[in-house]
Amino acid sequence: MDAIVTSPTGAPTNLASTSAPAIPKSHAEAHTGRTTAVHELAHCPEAAGAARRFTRATLGAWGVDEDTTEQALLVVSELVTNAVEHALPPVALHLDHHAAGSALRIEVDDGGPAPRDGTWTSSCTPDEHGRGSGIVARLAVTHGRRREDHCVTYWADL
Repeated sequence: MDAIVTSPTGAPTNLASTSAPAIPKSHAEAHTGRTTAVHELAHCPEAAGAARRFTRATLGAWGVDEDTTEQALLVVSELVTNAVEHALPPVALHLDHHAAGSALRIEVDDGGPAPRDGTWTSSCTPDEHGRGSGIVARLAVTHGRRREDHCVTYWADL
């Protein structure tokens, strides 16, 4: 399957024409009805906002309904924030849409656990953080984690 990849600056590395100028056209496989987009994110606090903008534009271009889009934005925000706060770079967001069943998979790859938490988490009291996995569990049909040699992927299906 082909995918569009964008850099942390938002510049696509494989640009195809699109009706939404900020988002490259994703590739679809005719026999599966599957569309995928990938966005590489900077490992910084602004990554969650960039991921939400990319997600909203991409899902809008795909014609995903507003309720699913709003749920996806919350899940994306939680998964990317966790990657920035608790893991090493690189961070990449993957969106995968199956048109037939309207299923949406969200994946966030990171470089594995960081030796210490990020600045936001470190500055909080325990009751000010730690709700992200509960939010993802509530919104997702299913979710989980996949470990590889130098990468951890957290995923959620909506």
